[in-house]
Amino acid sequence: MSFDYDLFVIGGGSGGVRAGRLAAGTGAKVGLAEEFRMGGTCVIRGCVPKKLMVYASSYAEAFEDAKGYGWSVGETSFDWKKLIAAKDVEITRLEAIYAKNLGAAGADQFDARADVVDAHTVKLSSGEIFSAKHILVATGGTPFVPDIEGHEHVISSNDIFNLKEQPKRFLVVGGGYIACEFAGIMNGLGSEVTQYYRGVQVLRGFDAEVQNFVADEMRGKGIDLQVGTDVQSIVKTDDGLLVTNTHGKTLVVDQVLYATGRVPSTDGLGLENAGVKLGRKGEVLVDGYSQTNIPSIYAVGDVTDRVNLTPVAIVEGSAFVDTVFHGVPTQPDHEMIATAVFTQPEIGTVGMGEEEARTCEDIDVYKSVFRPMAHILAGKSERMLMKLIVSKASNKVLGCHIVGHAAGEMIQLAGVALKMGATKEDFDRTMAIHPTAAEELVTMKVPVGG
Repeated sequence: MSFDYDLFVIGGGSGGVRAGRLAAGTGAKVGLAEEFRMGGTCVIRGCVPKKLMVYASSYAEAFEDAKGYGWSVGETSFDWKKLIAAKDVEITRLEAIYAKNLGAAGADQFDARADVVDAHTVKLSSGEIFSAKHILVATGGTPFVPDIEGHEHVISSNDIFNLKEQPKRFLVVGGGYIACEFAGIMNGLGSEVTQYYRGVQVLRGFDAEVQNFVADEMRGKGIDLQVGTDVQSIVKTDDGLLVTNTHGKTLVVDQVLYATGRVPSTDGLGLENAGVKLGRKGEVLVDGYSQTNIPSIYAVGDVTDRVNLTPVAIVEGSAFVDTVFHGVPTQPDHEMIATAVFTQPEIGTVGMGEEEARTCEDIDVYKSVFRPMAHILAGKSERMLMKLIVSKASNKVLGCHIVGHAAGEMIQLAGVALKMGATKEDFDRTMAIHPTAAEELVTMKVPVGG
């Protein structure tokens, strides 16, 4: 049977573009449809603009710290509109690179929504219909906002990057990494920030000590973090948004950001037409090779709700091409993935937390909590945390957790060591680099309680 395309990709994010570009590089005829902007969540409304805002928010503390080192810093001010404009220029540049690289590989790009008609057919919002030997779904995820009274007045993480004015009174609802990151960003930019989380502690799923450590530091920086608290209702008034929480207390703010999780973007995609099985949250169910129950349809990235990280989507896209177009069956490796959370202070983590590890085997815990040298002359009390989880039986390092400046940079290299199966002896016989914060990782000699 002859097809219009060997591969048709639905979604122009990191995973879809990587798969489309690599497949086109094999000589396959590839089409890709993106209904919004090339680059997907990460580039357009996720990690890239977020990290730019993290950088922007860190300068307030930097100006203060400079005084302790002999610098005289004059009057400072922050211009929200200038930041957003500069961010927009960079995002547009990156978007163009994504489109250029895809086109250079020989793939056809369609600025349209694509829906699945059947196992080998897609229909575009432009009215065009194409047949494809393989269909790859890479539509990512979308923010979830619960149906509370006044939900029409809130914004999601998709919207915050395009606000015309900086909200001076800001409420964040949620306790995951996105909520905590934006609480830190807006606090650093000078907004009065309150954060509600209905659970016992923010950053659920992380090592408990990391959770508590970051929560304490966030409060120390001026964020009014309230756990065990949720929104009951939101009413628009002349003075702003009147928020009533589940304890009956009220708060007036200029903006409410809901960061209460994301769900796979499969709604209305037509996957049911082809018989593709979806999970409870609407995620596309796939096997280890990213193949659905329909042999011609695959899915990668957040739409599968496996590990929702941009680098993972890229690896999944590459593995898909190896499997389907190179004839080399390849499963993406989802084990021991290092990740950074750009809270303030920053988190870097890889492997198991203490609680998870204790359910698996006997462990030793090595920990160091200290005030970094950079904070001493600045007169700051902020601390760093470094923690290693070690198997008693094999002495293998099962987890590494860092909280503090440049934690993301450090954990990338620690991730290499743990991926290779490094033991505590390997850490111990590695010479320290002095004076650095990172040297604490290789100088912890006695386990906690030892």
